[in-house]
Amino acid sequence: MKQQLINYETMLRITKAISHSKDPEEIALLTTESVKTALEAKGCALFLFNRKTNELELAASFGLSDEYINKGPVSALRSIAASLVDGPVAIYDVTDDPRIQYPDEAKKEGIASILAVPIVVGGVLMGAMRVYTDKPWEFTLGDVNFVQALAQIAGAAINMARYIKGLKSSIDVLKTMQEVQARKSTRRTPYEGVPVSVSTAATGKKDKKK
Repeated sequence: MKQQLINYETMLRITKAISHSKDPEEIALLTTESVKTALEAKGCALFLFNRKTNELELAASFGLSDEYINKGPVSALRSIAASLVDGPVAIYDVTDDPRIQYPDEAKKEGIASILAVPIVVGGVLMGAMRVYTDKPWEFTLGDVNFVQALAQIAGAAINMARYIKGLKSSIDVLKTMQEVQARKSTRRTPYEGVPVSVSTAATGKKDKKK
């Protein structure tokens, strides 16, 4: 019941943030931080699908090192590809699963298990969200549904931003987000680069290891 309450509160916080913000970067950052905190996982990342390159391009992450984030291009055809076609995929052991594109880098990062869910808006694949744990984790149906729901909320928000800004695709939104971030002050909060407006909405709880 306690975990269900935490997940419910997380859902409320994110939907409230979406209703008050049209900034896709803020929504993406808040979503990854909230999922990571609610599940007490190692990290979380949100990717957008680039149809021209067949790659998943990082939109936001929380809890992961710069070295792991910059490990190389994430191929939609090689990196847990089934999660983009068949639905959520849970990887129990990243060191012994052929669906992992960068097993050595994952091991070095201290990642044990991964949950990957697709982000589909209007019947069109927009991207994916992934949750990373530092211990072998058997994800429950509740975990999967929670992550999938927040992934869809974030995807819908980014899609809305696409229309509001008159952009052609979610990748255009991603490029805009990156340009805005590059122009922002280098000032950072303890929330690993999350804007102040987002960090104040966070729970304030210290990270816990699962």
